[in-house]
Amino acid sequence: MTKEIPFYKPSVGKEEIDQIDEVLEFKGSSKVEEFENEIANFVGADYAISTCNGTAAMHLALSAMDLKRGDKIVMSVNSFPNVPEVVRHFDAEPIFIDIDPNTMNIDLIKLDEYLAKNKSKKLRGAIISFIAGQAPDLDKLYEIVSRHKIILIEDATNALGVTYNDETIGSLKADMTIFSMNPSNGRSSLSNAGVIITNNEEYAERAKLLRTHAITTTYDDYGNLDYIYDVVDIGFKYDMSELEASFSLAQLQKTNKFIKRRKEIASIYSKKLSGIKHVSLPSYNDEHIFTHYIIKISKNRDAFARALKEEGISTGLNFIPLHLLSYYKQKYNLKVTSYLNALNSYQQILSLPIYPSLSDDEVNYICDKVATIAAKWI
Repeated sequence: MTKEIPFYKPSVGKEEIDQIDEVLEFKGSSKVEEFENEIANFVGADYAISTCNGTAAMHLALSAMDLKRGDKIVMSVNSFPNVPEVVRHFDAEPIFIDIDPNTMNIDLIKLDEYLAKNKSKKLRGAIISFIAGQAPDLDKLYEIVSRHKIILIEDATNALGVTYNDETIGSLKADMTIFSMNPSNGRSSLSNAGVIITNNEEYAERAKLLRTHAITTTYDDYGNLDYIYDVVDIGFKYDMSELEASFSLAQLQKTNKFIKRRKEIASIYSKKLSGIKHVSLPSYNDEHIFTHYIIKISKNRDAFARALKEEGISTGLNFIPLHLLSYYKQKYNLKVTSYLNALNSYQQILSLPIYPSLSDDEVNYICDKVATIAAKWI
């Protein structure tokens, strides 16, 4: 019997409903403030600035560091499209670096080589994405950005709760870290909330100011009027709603539980799909949290995905390299072969469903169908 298994499905229970009910009944204090306090404590950082989505958080982070027209930001060519997009909104320039073919994270050797050869005051920083819930070698990354004196923003939008040497990402040496409460990149999610995590007071204060139109409020001598305001910069409308915060708060409190379940699913995948012809499994370490489970199909990946779709299994593609996307290919006159590791990886990668509400029965069904299709593959 064919099952219908979506690529992603949110896990929702009584906790989310109770949190939302409190907002609708006007009970308690601000859920936004509560969410910000809890995620800062969860990560172990000084400041958390919540936003309406992860892209807004990234845009706000670049505003906080005062990115200018013509500035350059280095990133992996394997980033999600919102990373170069926010850079381009400043009329700044994204610089792409090829990937490590094993982890699909940025190739740190090539990053270092590029920074060594391109000394410029316009090269302001790097946005480093953590693919599928696994951090790159952060000791090496932090040493590189420190030596080259650039600002580091960690794109951990798919990596809430990931650790590095048992320390939580966001509490380490990045200038800012971006998280998202939607690990599915826009698919079938009930929350798109984003957050900037930082230990830098200046960045935190500027992000908070710009988040709501750069409005400041003036109070009277008695401190009980808040309708007089001033605007001190050009800002945005990026703040998180109370409803969004209430749902995200309940989800945040389940983060470790979600990670534990995804690791259990990944263990089943790794055991049952090992040694199957035409299928290669991901390279990962013990701290990988498997926001995505990415396999490689040796040939004709798209036909393989269509065969799985016919069995009711939806799959994903994380990610299409940026130099293959029309805007960036044409804007910067990039060749298809400019980033060979990313190109070769892209031609084979396929993301299988992996989310906490996925049952063992569904995981085994997926494994069985992958194995059956692979056995017939030419």
